[in-house]
Amino acid sequence: MDFTILVMQGAFATAVAASLDLLSAAATIAPRLKQAAPRWRVVTPGGGQVRLSNGFSIEAQALKASARSDDSLWVVPGLATTTPAAVDARLLEPDAAQAARALQAHVDHGGIVAASCSAVFLLQAAALLNQRKATTTWWLAPHLKAREPACAVDANRMVSRDGPIWTAGAAFAHTDLMLQLLRSRCGGELAEAVARALLIDGREAQAPFIVPAMMANGDALVAELSARIEAALPEVPSIAELAATLCMSERTLSRRVQAATGRSTSALVQFVRLKRARLLLETSQLPVERIAEQVGYRDATALRRLMRKTFAATPRQFRKRAH
Repeated sequence: MDFTILVMQGAFATAVAASLDLLSAAATIAPRLKQAAPRWRVVTPGGGQVRLSNGFSIEAQALKASARSDDSLWVVPGLATTTPAAVDARLLEPDAAQAARALQAHVDHGGIVAASCSAVFLLQAAALLNQRKATTTWWLAPHLKAREPACAVDANRMVSRDGPIWTAGAAFAHTDLMLQLLRSRCGGELAEAVARALLIDGREAQAPFIVPAMMANGDALVAELSARIEAALPEVPSIAELAATLCMSERTLSRRVQAATGRSTSALVQFVRLKRARLLLETSQLPVERIAEQVGYRDATALRRLMRKTFAATPRQFRKRAH
């Protein structure tokens, strides 16, 4: 067996379907490349019918404790929980505890596990993220960091690997995850053929999709701060001045921003600048030099460097995508 798809009650139907459709495509294409077709199974705690999001369902085998003979790669599609409170409540349910134990046992026996979106929290519940790098859906990244302070959470990444642990970002990043897992298990030739057949365009970062105000997880103060920063461009007030306008100390502001977004206040300011720059690149014909000025950078070189670091793309690439 090459893959074990661990489907939890209420999982994202799209992520489950993406897993199975991608593997089915690989099984169809593999013989043409004179390769063995991947094999997989679908399991769930307790077995039977699994209710997915939006009224869909799927039949699955009963999840058993991981054994040494199981060398399949375990994959957990997102849990369809989109708020910190919903995540915490979901992890308290008996099937989540059973799944976490099985995931931990699989890794203890030398296995590899992967999860996307809020399913990454199952790996955290299984104590698999301590001292590791990981990503998750970007608006839940601060909560993952709060639950596992020893985890290096990088919300900008679409897919992250640290040893036997693979993680991916928001729900549709599951497709990117599955493609990389297929490449890892079955080779690059088959993965590339599947990507071409299904028109999957590999993406490396969630950062281009992050909305600063949404990143605040409903924190009204941080949302207001993001709006004030954007309205002030290109001349953003100092952090001390921003704190004063919000009637709090700089330290308190820093603590609130860090708790809500997982970023420092200065990092939030920079991210708002870059998001505005991207919007201008996609909706105007202004030269890059002029756009850099409008968002508060002294020259286009700084803008190019920061966009490459944050978005894994150059200004020219954003402009090509828009046109």
